[in-house]
Amino acid sequence: MEYDWSSLDELRTTYLEGTAGKGDYWASDELLRGYDVTFARRIAWKWHHVFRDLARLGWTPPAGAVYDWGCGTGVAVREFLTAYPEAGLKAVALHDRSRRAVNFAVSAVRREFPDVTITTGEPEGPFTLLISHVVTELPEAALAELLKLASRAAAILWVEPGTSLASAKLVKAREILKAVFHPVAPCLHRHGCGLLAAGHEHDWCHFFATPPPEVYTDRDWRQFGKIMGIDLRSLPLSYLVLDRRVPAEPVPGAVRILGKHRLYKGHALLDACDATGVNERRFTKRTAPAYFRAMTKGKTNTLQQWTLEGNEITSLTEPGGSAPPGETLPYPEE
Repeated sequence: MEYDWSSLDELRTTYLEGTAGKGDYWASDELLRGYDVTFARRIAWKWHHVFRDLARLGWTPPAGAVYDWGCGTGVAVREFLTAYPEAGLKAVALHDRSRRAVNFAVSAVRREFPDVTITTGEPEGPFTLLISHVVTELPEAALAELLKLASRAAAILWVEPGTSLASAKLVKAREILKAVFHPVAPCLHRHGCGLLAAGHEHDWCHFFATPPPEVYTDRDWRQFGKIMGIDLRSLPLSYLVLDRRVPAEPVPGAVRILGKHRLYKGHALLDACDATGVNERRFTKRTAPAYFRAMTKGKTNTLQQWTLEGNEITSLTEPGGSAPPGETLPYPEE
């Protein structure tokens, strides 16, 4: 990879310092090209995590256009079109405060999906709204306007960094929008967010996407990680999927695991979200040794089905839905 590393590093600094919302930072096409094959790829892998979760739930997009708001290089809509090629989309609509970014995204979508109609601005008729990595750049007034736009969508897929700040803003958006929409994922219920209950002031809703294996062996990616000072293994995200359609009821005992397991010798503690709230549960290795080994290797899914005795997990499976082959394990007893 040979790019303007200094400009990419300056861009990353604006994200980390929370100053990216002050103006249009897409200073050149070269910066957009460099971003699209580096930072945007990491965002794409977060979207892949969301799409896999939605596949396990059997979710598919409603009919209509797809609207990528704050599109940047168009990575979100391109990954969406790849994941749902049969979605029956009428058009792709793109919006960004940067005209340079919109032009780049239009060209990128047209190159990868030449048969899709592309427009700019809010589409007419029903649309699925994609939002990606914007909440830390928006002042409260702008976020309120975004929520007004979101309230007109047929469905919303919203992905953000897995920070406590981004999570808190998504929780706030969920509480407002669930008056109109049904939460689909990661939420398994329509009740108030359990993280708003007392005792969870320092917790947040986040998950970890998995980069493709070549990231660890590819020379260019190693160079990127070294120059940018990024741990390529770590891809935290927060996300929210909402739909006007009523989703299927979760299977009995379904829970969503938040964050990372806290592993100890012979047992683990897990933060699980369901209709009762967010609760810490205990899982012992002897309950399902194969699962415990998979857990230590980070190869378990966040969607689980449990039976409990008090706070102790006595059995567990991973609901599969229509997940891709190899994504759903059973973990046989040993």
